Amino acid sequence: MAKIYTDQDASLDPIKDKKIAVLGYGNQGRAWALNLRDSGLNVIVGLEREGNSWKQAVQDGFQPVHTEDAVKQADIIIFLIPDMVQRYVYREKVQPNMKEGADLVFAHGFNIHYKLIDPPSTSDVYMVAPKGPGATVRDFYTKGGGVPALVAVQQNPSGKALEKALAIAKGIGATRAGVIETTFKEETETDLFGEQTTLVGGVMELMRSAFRTLVELGYQPEVAYFETINEMKMIVDIIYEKGFTGMLKAVSDTAKYGGLTVGKFVINEEVRKRMLEAAEKIRSGKFAEEWIEEYNRGSPTIKEGLEEIENSLEEQTRRRLKEIIERGKPKS
Repeated sequence: MAKIYTDQDASLDPIKDKKIAVLGYGNQGRAWALNLRDSGLNVIVGLEREGNSWKQAVQDGFQPVHTEDAVKQADIIIFLIPDMVQRYVYREKVQPNMKEGADLVFAHGFNIHYKLIDPPSTSDVYMVAPKGPGATVRDFYTKGGGVPALVAVQQNPSGKALEKALAIAKGIGATRAGVIETTFKEETETDLFGEQTTLVGGVMELMRSAFRTLVELGYQPEVAYFETINEMKMIVDIIYEKGFTGMLKAVSDTAKYGGLTVGKFVINEEVRKRMLEAAEKIRSGKFAEEWIEEYNRGSPTIKEGLEEIENSLEEQTRRRLKEIIERGKPKS
């Protein structure tokens, strides 16, 4: 069974007198910086450029500085910038300027697990990975809740890395819900696998394939869109709240029978074999190598993929139905 920590297991004491540099002020960076500050901690925002993120940080009451200036002051350095940027920022701005023994903290294990960043042996290296987007991390915190998170320790020369990881988790509100201890390896590989096979790749291609099948059979795209794409949110919301059992209890008996029989026919052992292949590609490091090469070439696959989807019949249909969908949403 996984070890789960809650508020009673964590204290802010290990980091309350530390200066914490949050590098990045995007989705996660803004949420972390605000939550940590609201928890009474000493936060400084470090940014590469004086652009929109800089302006937003100023509006939020911070006095942002350039990355290297934040790093020079910091006892704890939190990387909340994109995965593929981290190694360059570390090499050029962090490593030459960080204090001896300063902590390095990550929200995802990619750069450490695949050895894109080689931290000094004198630094504690640990991770706090919220299981939700930054906007939700902030929203739940302000309402008295918290998004669950994973914590992991890679290096622990101080002997207190886990205590500090839990303190950061408490500072962003995660221990209000619960924090599970893991490893950089487990977090990285399971995160990539989930993104690829279900959360982003799998669910999108499943919906698109179902939509295209109905359209090819002669059904109206608008009707196909509602049946194969739009209703997905409603089903997933029920699963989020009540699990698979709750979802099955909420749908008709016809849907239960069809789902329980045809679902396994479509998502069969051949699909599972391909999932295992995807998992092995992640575990071996081959995916990381491919992604690094893709990024270095300017990410052409992403650009081509986004363009294809933007012009697809699915997206054209969504745009036609947008007024109907928006009109039906409950008023907050």
